[in-house]
Amino acid sequence: MVHEECGLFGIYANGNVPVSENLAYICYTGLYAVQHRGQESAGIALNSNGLITSRRDLGLISEVFTPENLNLLGSGGAGEIAIGHVRYATTGNRRRHNAQPLVVKHIKGSLALGHNGNLTNAATLRRELELQGSIFHSSSDTEVIIHTIVRERLSAGSIEKAVEAAYPRLSGAFSLALMSRRKLIACRDPNGFRPLCMGKLGDSVVFASESCALSAAGAEFVRDVEPGEIVVVSDEGVSSIRTYCGRPSSLCVFEYVYFARPDSVIDGVSVHDARVRAGEILATEHPARADIVVGIPDSGLDAALGYSRASGIPYDTGMIKSKYVGRTFISPNQELREAGVRIKLNPIVSVVNGRRVVLVDDSIVRGTTSRRIIELLRRAGATEVHMRLSCPPFRHPCYFGTDIDTRENLIAHDHELYEIRDIIQADTLGFLSIDALSKISSGCTSGLCRACFSGLYPIDVSGVQLKTEFEQDIDTD
Repeated sequence: MVHEECGLFGIYANGNVPVSENLAYICYTGLYAVQHRGQESAGIALNSNGLITSRRDLGLISEVFTPENLNLLGSGGAGEIAIGHVRYATTGNRRRHNAQPLVVKHIKGSLALGHNGNLTNAATLRRELELQGSIFHSSSDTEVIIHTIVRERLSAGSIEKAVEAAYPRLSGAFSLALMSRRKLIACRDPNGFRPLCMGKLGDSVVFASESCALSAAGAEFVRDVEPGEIVVVSDEGVSSIRTYCGRPSSLCVFEYVYFARPDSVIDGVSVHDARVRAGEILATEHPARADIVVGIPDSGLDAALGYSRASGIPYDTGMIKSKYVGRTFISPNQELREAGVRIKLNPIVSVVNGRRVVLVDDSIVRGTTSRRIIELLRRAGATEVHMRLSCPPFRHPCYFGTDIDTRENLIAHDHELYEIRDIIQADTLGFLSIDALSKISSGCTSGLCRACFSGLYPIDVSGVQLKTEFEQDIDTD
């Protein structure tokens, strides 16, 4: 499986409503709902009377925050503005100084920033900034963004104008939650690669990577932040800068396939409904003669339900997932990933024994996890295993935040489908077609990025630089 994106949450509290009494806890609650988007680190920055305090560290939200240290933020958790962030894990960049939100003090004041996405020109920008005297404390491209905004702030009349001026210098994917002394700013890159939505909690304004976080915090969904939009919240109300709106957009379609929680709605489309439709189309494109349909928890369950409905093959719970083990791709090497599969997933023998099984999952990246799961099913007595995937084969790197950065890690890049079938030891193998992606996301208000499947990138990636010795510490979020 692939690494996930980061998760954002932000709130601007009207001083006349009760939530301002415990803003840190509201932010903490919202972050819990997007924990699936990042399990390496967590952080919250809180603005109380213009003073920004923060806590960020490695670990899950429940490990980083306790009632005691939440109360250390601001004045007992109270404040006017707060932003929070969860970050995903990759090999080589599990460092506390990469945890977010990042907080900096500059000549015009203080800023806190949380970022979801990946700049494709981070190395170039960092080199320019360092040659101009900028000092970096992390290896994250998020710090490149904050330095760029701060430099624009020197001549811009406001923080939102600085963000607007920084847009042309930032290439790639960035959904941002930014907090200054008096304002909360939320924005998406012009392509809208990563989701971001807005809600309300009483008179307070809330932003989150997914709508499920709004619900968890007790907020009501208002709308999605549009690709290219900069939303500014202050004591003067809510305003929007739309200079970069209206361009062709390209939301990552894998948000619907895997990243997002099923109870979220992203750019007008229910994630659960999209996954069920994927399973239904998959049953039409790749039928199978089988006795039961089994989904791999959790990301394959909705698609398995759709496959069962369309095929008429009964759906059953054939795999059980431990609730106390993180996703296998979090493990930093292949040996630990395979051990994680054995701990995390286990077949129900009474369900699969003597049965022909249609096994539905969201994707195959390396193939090792799928092979191990199929082995578990066969040991449990499954007579046949027909593997079905609710997305097309990964054949190309992603430069926009998904951790699919080298072709060598993609089994479908170097192998034909029949070879993949043999490698994972499935009886048959079927992937969702690329054409079906627009059908599963029917009604989406944004365009879609399918580059990791098709190789057709929505923006120019010819200039994306590999890490040189000078930039070897640059990581991405």
